[in-house]
Amino acid sequence: MMCGITGTPGTGKSAIADELAQRGHKVVHITDIVQPYVIGDDEKRDTQVIDVDRLVDEFEPVNGFVEGHFAHLFACDRVVVLRCRPDELGKRLKKRKYHPTKIRENVEAEALDCILVETVEEYNPLHILEIDSTGRDPVWCADRIEQFTKGEIPASFGTIDWSSFVEPGP
Repeated sequence: MMCGITGTPGTGKSAIADELAQRGHKVVHITDIVQPYVIGDDEKRDTQVIDVDRLVDEFEPVNGFVEGHFAHLFACDRVVVLRCRPDELGKRLKKRKYHPTKIRENVEAEALDCILVETVEEYNPLHILEIDSTGRDPVWCADRIEQFTKGEIPASFGTIDWSSFVEPGP
């Protein structure tokens, strides 16, 4: 069974996936395999342009976890969507030295549930778990993910509402 771990940048995906790897699970970090699929740079958004369709088509499924902010686009059996309160997410991205425009883009995407919505549009609701990683360590989150993949806790999503963090436009 392949489980995707997805979420906005800064929600804790890599740290939690590393914890799962330390426990003996197979983990594929999308950042480790993406380079051959880079087709350009988006300087305005300070990001690489990835041929996601080709990457997803050529990816060999694993018995374990695939981690990255577009892991929900892979053919996963289950998907975990990590969430983080937008104000905390902004602090995490600032520590990573993200450009202020990029921080705002990601904070807004998180407040608007963008990755969760994409996931819900593609997957059976019984195969989705949403976890709020705010203030939680990777061990706690990894425990929940293991429980979910073993069927010990049910699917659950849609209870987090950060719409109050959306700032009105000009």
